Amino acid sequence: MKIVQERIGLKELKEMAANGFGNFVKAVVDVRNEIMAVDGELHSDEEALLLEQGSQQKNLWGINLYPELTGDDFIEFDSMINLRPFQGNRSRGVDNPEIREKIKVIVNRLVV
Repeated sequence: MKIVQERIGLKELKEMAANGFGNFVKAVVDVRNEIMAVDGELHSDEEALLLEQGSQQKNLWGINLYPELTGDDFIEFDSMINLRPFQGNRSRGVDNPEIREKIKVIVNRLVV
């Protein structure tokens, strides 16, 4: 697992995918600190790593990155850690369009 604070290359994500799930990499984005953890077996592992670094759970959202795809297909909003009825998120996705957009901006800034 790795915390991405600056940038990560698309090539590195492709290598992570090939060594892990084949065509995607799990990631957790901290929308407040604008960082993400990548390459965990479970989103909850990445979530725990970010929490250890001082992130707050309410700011963490699980996604999957498909480095071979582009556009809207690059990011999949699907993770068990996203189920948060107390925050108004009642699905494995990210129901709030503003949070989804913020995640996209952060990922597009971090992945080069």
